Amino acid sequence: MKKRVPLTFLLLGFYYAGFSQYQPLEPFHEGDRIAFVGNSITEAGYYESYIWLYYMLHFPGERITVFNVGIGGDRVKNMVDRFDADVLPKKPTVICLTFGMNDSGYYEFLWANADSAAKERIKESYHYFEILQAKLKAYSGARKIMITSSPYDETVKNPKNYFPKKSVAMLEIAEFQEQAARENHWGTVDFFRPMTAIALEQQKKDSTFTLTGTDRIHPGNAGHFVMAYLFLKAQGLAAKPVADIDINARAKKVDKAENCHISDLSVTGEDIQFRYLASSLPYPVDTVSRLWENPHRQSEAISIIPFYEAFNRELLKITGLDEGNYQIKIDGKEIGQWSGIQLAEGINLAALKNTPEYEQAMSVMLLNEERMGLEAKLRAYYWLQFDYLNTIGLQFKDTQAAMDSVNAKAGKDWAVASKRDNYRMARYPAVRKGWQKEMDVLVDEIYTVNKPTEHIIEIQKSN
Repeated sequence: MKKRVPLTFLLLGFYYAGFSQYQPLEPFHEGDRIAFVGNSITEAGYYESYIWLYYMLHFPGERITVFNVGIGGDRVKNMVDRFDADVLPKKPTVICLTFGMNDSGYYEFLWANADSAAKERIKESYHYFEILQAKLKAYSGARKIMITSSPYDETVKNPKNYFPKKSVAMLEIAEFQEQAARENHWGTVDFFRPMTAIALEQQKKDSTFTLTGTDRIHPGNAGHFVMAYLFLKAQGLAAKPVADIDINARAKKVDKAENCHISDLSVTGEDIQFRYLASSLPYPVDTVSRLWENPHRQSEAISIIPFYEAFNRELLKITGLDEGNYQIKIDGKEIGQWSGIQLAEGINLAALKNTPEYEQAMSVMLLNEERMGLEAKLRAYYWLQFDYLNTIGLQFKDTQAAMDSVNAKAGKDWAVASKRDNYRMARYPAVRKGWQKEMDVLVDEIYTVNKPTEHIIEIQKSN
């Protein structure tokens, strides 16, 4: 009799088998226009917004543009249908493509013929992916990146939305995505295996842990932050500090100044002062839950990924100090006190929320959040075009007949109802144009206020 392999071991086996296959991904360059094409997880807008925020802060002089091209409920078949009308008009220089959650199916896994039904869904997904692959090849103006889907959390302790072996089907889809990337020399980022491994590890301690919500499908803010972390890591950006400062107080010299400029160093007795200009800003980790019906916060991911060590390190190290405690001031304002031993080991300024650098970065984060909110209005408009109005022959008509149809459908369909009020405004070209202008103004402002400024740092021995 054939033994059944537990799902946990199966998923981990897939994870470790695929983890070492990938080459470092090319980072984005100044002027890049990056289109993230996907389903509702992409339409939510967060992981791609977090990725862009990192670039806004770490490469403040190298402007890029990131587009949310997600449509909720999409399978790869739908992405084929809207590729020419939704992706290409953005003139992308990079196309990031992800699918698999909807392609693999849901309730089919509860049927008596679940295995054969899943095979048919995978076969259908592969068929339409071949069509989309041809479109991607034909568009020579962009680098392509395949992203495996974030996982369906099949192992969390949760009675809702349980579809056994859906994860296995999703992995089969991930494998043909990755195979296409290898054959076409495209980039690849794996969300599925690392996020699955994180969930399995955390569930050993807490069976209710998940990076998704109660539906096992949609990541919360913490899950989106993990996705951004994995993407940036795949681009080889880990270990690139915000700044790395090493000052030898006894020798009165700067031993290290990475990604920053130190000038006018003065060491008088137990007082140290210097001018500090970083080339980057710290990343302000958000502590607010921003996704509907999902309480997870971005900051909750910090305990499960080494984000600060990899991407948010602004290290200030002072050696050669006498024993005792020292206060640090930036621009005359005290930001904290540390012992000489702690300063010799180094403190991470990026982890502090009371520095002027952090406040400046918060402005960038909040402006980006406003930009994302406007983009969400445009994506809601396109959702109606591609998921409803196209089915009744009114795609991009935006007539009163279209509005009447949306009103009638809203009484029967929650998804349409949730976007009806937005459509009342968005069906007018002038309104959409106004939203786009607001977004452009916000991005212009971001790339103005994100430039690091010089600060005076003082280290003084406490009484």
